[in-house]
Amino acid sequence: MSYHGNPCWYELTTTQGKLADAGAFYAKVLGWNVADSGMEGFEYHLAKSDGDVVAGLMNMPDDVSGMPPCWMVYFAVDDIDQFVTDATKAGAQVHHDVTEIPGTGRFAIFADPQGAAFGVLEPAPMTPSAEGQAFDQQKAGHGNWHELMSGDPEAGFTFYSGLFGWTKGDAMDMGEMGTYQLFRRDGKDIGGMMGLGESPVPFWLPYFGVDGSVAAKVDEIKAAGGNVLHGPIEVPGPAYIAVAQDPQGAAFAVVGPEK
Repeated sequence: MSYHGNPCWYELTTTQGKLADAGAFYAKVLGWNVADSGMEGFEYHLAKSDGDVVAGLMNMPDDVSGMPPCWMVYFAVDDIDQFVTDATKAGAQVHHDVTEIPGTGRFAIFADPQGAAFGVLEPAPMTPSAEGQAFDQQKAGHGNWHELMSGDPEAGFTFYSGLFGWTKGDAMDMGEMGTYQLFRRDGKDIGGMMGLGESPVPFWLPYFGVDGSVAAKVDEIKAAGGNVLHGPIEVPGPAYIAVAQDPQGAAFAVVGPEK
């Protein structure tokens, strides 16, 4: 079975020296159990939710130490070498060449033609990462939704649909904000694309599922030192969302069934 185009991993790159603090924040807010991966020569923490490995956390590398903290969304690919060829031909830039992670697979990082960064992973045989252990819309603490803020969301859809086979879902008129275009994989809505809005740069925003009240989660985020940018507000579903920043400034969002 092919998992090509399936969201498969979420990775936080945070301020150097703040990795433990970042892990403690998400443990409080999302209930994650965060621990060092034991990777030799590289400090990489893994987050688990209900026993599923859902995200990775790392320090900002020395060569980009001035970059603001951020979340990266990874998508599974069947053939990463072919993907590099196809993505660069479609206007993407390679930010990190194909690299093997023993026992996990091979990954690469790109910027799409509008500048939004994303990762891809060709999972090693028999690894569950592509199947959606990290992405599960039925489980709290897992990836639930993926939102692309883009200077040209129509061109963005053309780019990603050509590479991942995504199809258009419903489109919602957001007035001055333009259109919010849902996109689907295998007939299931997995995210939306929109204009930049108040975002200064194009980027992918990951949403993590929460149980119960999003308003209560907003209070938890603030109490843990985070900053709430938007929400809680109701979205079609119905569901409720809030967009926030962790104490180091990385943007993320939460989605739940109650306000």
